[in-house]
Amino acid sequence: MARFVKHRLRGLYVITEDRRLGTRAITASVSAALRGGARIVQYRDKSRDRARRLDEATALAALCHRCGAVFLINDDLELAIASGAAGVHLGRDDADILNARKKMPVDSLIGITCYNEIERARRAAAQGADYIAFGSFFPSPTKPDAVHADLGLLRLARCELSLPVVAIGGISPENGAALVHAGADMLAVISAVFAAPDITAAAQAFAPCFTPAEENNR
Repeated sequence: MARFVKHRLRGLYVITEDRRLGTRAITASVSAALRGGARIVQYRDKSRDRARRLDEATALAALCHRCGAVFLINDDLELAIASGAAGVHLGRDDADILNARKKMPVDSLIGITCYNEIERARRAAAQGADYIAFGSFFPSPTKPDAVHADLGLLRLARCELSLPVVAIGGISPENGAALVHAGADMLAVISAVFAAPDITAAAQAFAPCFTPAEENNR
């Protein structure tokens, strides 16, 4: 597996819909998002169909490797290892960082959801996380009851921590630039890309969010 370094963790971060699409369909959707400029892909499937999940994850890992994108698995260390993913993303109720680091290959990435808690982010950084994620910044159709995070949290994390930061929750091309300006390195989206009639165009629409502020003001 190629070594992914932290400076590559920037840009559009797409999370697959938990819809049991099948390998061909989910690969086509992710391929379309990659053509639109997605840089990081997280496979999220909470079902217990391990055979299908392994088939899909393995196909997506190979696709992302060919396209030079980072491929991560949500909340499943064994699946991440078996599929050849670049790493794993963990939430509040998932495996802890130290346990994940022991099980994963030495060059694996570990991302941590920190919700709206800067102290959780500090602990994650101290324990060796490779990136942290905050949210929800805006109302989200995927998690309507998620806690709310604000821009000040991104600014604080940027000042205190030397880790790439993901912003998630209700993000669109219209509101994403403010998050990047406040300190987000990556914008994580699900429905804003995968629920769109044209996935490639939806992903491309996020590109201006990552344009340097001085260029946006020209």
